[in-house]
Amino acid sequence: MKLIKPPRLEKGDIIAFISPSSGLGHLFPHRLDRAIDFFKSEGYKIKEFRTTRMNNGYESASAKERARDIMGAFLDKKVKAIVCTIGGEVANQTLEYLNFKVIRNNPKIFCGYSDISVLHYAFYTQSGLVTFYGPAAMTQLGEYPIPLKYTTNYFYKAVASSEPIGAIEPSDEWTDELLDWSKKLDLKRPRKLKKNVGYEWLREGSATGKIIGGCISSIMHLKGTRYWPGHKRKILFWEIPEGQDFTAGEPLSTVDSYLADLRLMGVFDQISGMIVGRPFRYDQNETLKLKNKIKERTDGYNFPILFGVDIGHSDPQITVPLGIETVINSKDNTFRINKSGVFGK
Repeated sequence: MKLIKPPRLEKGDIIAFISPSSGLGHLFPHRLDRAIDFFKSEGYKIKEFRTTRMNNGYESASAKERARDIMGAFLDKKVKAIVCTIGGEVANQTLEYLNFKVIRNNPKIFCGYSDISVLHYAFYTQSGLVTFYGPAAMTQLGEYPIPLKYTTNYFYKAVASSEPIGAIEPSDEWTDELLDWSKKLDLKRPRKLKKNVGYEWLREGSATGKIIGGCISSIMHLKGTRYWPGHKRKILFWEIPEGQDFTAGEPLSTVDSYLADLRLMGVFDQISGMIVGRPFRYDQNETLKLKNKIKERTDGYNFPILFGVDIGHSDPQITVPLGIETVINSKDNTFRINKSGVFGK
């Protein structure tokens, strides 16, 4: 299916907030309010849909209700971009209720990360829509006192300009500090940042290909389904979410099992390169073990592997347009997205 790009975001446009998975917008409304204030200060308008601030346990609402909001946002002619409030674990429940032909005929910017990966894959495979793996309203765009500049710079590069995104430079600083939202500690001070060491190459080389990927635990929900994409000559990116304990990253044993799945499925036979996001809440020892496991699971392959990129659950983060031509090259330590994921003047 030929990919289609949505029109770029312009000042004055309406951005929809939806909650296709978790219902945390109900529990921590101040994070949504901060994101709304940010976008309004930038010259945009916000529209919330029915389930945006709802909570039904671990989900915002029933799968049908969440799917109705997704479709409502795509069908609303005034909405120009859709930003998910947060991730979760149950976005895959909405897929059977979505009309992908309608989505293809109403292309819009769609942005989110973590569990939203399953929607990115579904839109990519079933609608051919370029979507954007990037910040969510509550987690990045509701940051105190303002969102991190690196995050917003790359968000606007990806969705508000039809110029090629170009070189993705590593951030100067990053954080995975957690401040308790329930006690509103996140309103007391900004999170502490630490120096970024920059890119690291677990295997050198160069690769060119269309970029695809997401949160590894979320995309693996789709293996064996019609929503699983082809990987021939693709550059695969993946990143690690929090585990069941929000203060820690997903266990290495679980991540290692996903890598084994990808190998057994033949994905590593097809891809031209790999990009790994900075691991969330891993200490130095865990990070070293992860690197070794990546090398072990990809043994016998020669595609380059770029590690420690600003993608995913640590902050700041870039915004990645899925399906767009990308280049990685260890010789000059570069990661480039060669085209825009949107169209317009």
